[in-house]
Amino acid sequence: MSTNLVLLDGFSRPWFHNVSAMEWLSYRLNLLSNFVFAFSLVFLVSLPEGFINPSIAGLAVTYGINLNVLQASVIWNICNAENKMISVERILQYTNIASESPLVIEDCRPPRNWPETGTICFQNLQIRYAEHLPSVLKNITCTFPGRKKIGVVGRTGSGKSTLIQAIFRIVEPREGCILIDNVDICEIGLHDLRSKLSIIPQDPALFEGTVRGNLDPLEQYSDSEVWEALDKCQLGHLVRAKEEKLDSPVVENGDNWSAGQRQLFCLGRALLKKSSILVLDEATASVDSATDGVIQDIICQEFNNRTVVTIAHRIHTVIDSDLVLVLSDGRIAEYDEPSKLLEREDSFFYKLIKEYSSRSHSFNNLATQHVQDRE
Repeated sequence: MSTNLVLLDGFSRPWFHNVSAMEWLSYRLNLLSNFVFAFSLVFLVSLPEGFINPSIAGLAVTYGINLNVLQASVIWNICNAENKMISVERILQYTNIASESPLVIEDCRPPRNWPETGTICFQNLQIRYAEHLPSVLKNITCTFPGRKKIGVVGRTGSGKSTLIQAIFRIVEPREGCILIDNVDICEIGLHDLRSKLSIIPQDPALFEGTVRGNLDPLEQYSDSEVWEALDKCQLGHLVRAKEEKLDSPVVENGDNWSAGQRQLFCLGRALLKKSSILVLDEATASVDSATDGVIQDIICQEFNNRTVVTIAHRIHTVIDSDLVLVLSDGRIAEYDEPSKLLEREDSFFYKLIKEYSSRSHSFNNLATQHVQDRE
């Protein structure tokens, strides 16, 4: 109820200000009209007798009474027309926005089993969100080896999320290219690209419908495959306990499931899809430590032979990666194995983790243990 009232207040606030401004305008117009009408009456009364026909004077006074209504109506309609024209301007702006690339380009379709190894190669990649804005990513050149786990870290605004958006072509490169298994992703259709990739976002998205509809919205998999994915993401027993099983309801935004369960649903989609490349966009940032551990264990087991790109939020999600890419101001600051970066106290990675570590001794223990495990 409180949330609903807050949303209603937010919706009504601009309308209230708009009506208040119009009423204030009407008040000032009425004052002006009354002043003009009073001046006209005084002028008519002060004229010498016989100067003007009394019938004409009465007619002028009659029309003058309606001056308030007519003037307010004209001004009101002009203001409303200006407000409505904003909608027309927005529509014209939307029609000028460049559309996304085609979903399928028949002449440039990747092989059916693409990507096989999941190698991602960035070549002089530069990204910016608009022509008049500076580049967010600047000359990114590196290679994510196939079937490896790569962590991407950096401070806020360093370009981590932009790098992920570039892989899915949510933003197009200004210069350079991205190759996945030697295929330039900018030359193929968006459906051919995105259907081969999986992502687990920080804020899980569930839609109103059923459990099965959220895991397999296109109905491409059998019930046995859906159950297998649910068991792997440790949701099978919860769904079996419900009377409707796979037809169990999911309300809008998945509010009848906990945050951890919603995240596991997104993991189940990735398990069902069996993509060669999995992207984790700070997937465990909004869940508790226990669910975080469950997700990390499932990823370690089920995606052991696939490329996993992780935008890091918690230390242990990066510390076990095969390689760590450190971004700073849209550029590559470091790119190496985490054990080698932790050995150098002057490295960006070492300083970054130490800053986010709540206790210095826990950080030192973690770094020392990781180096020993690697040795």
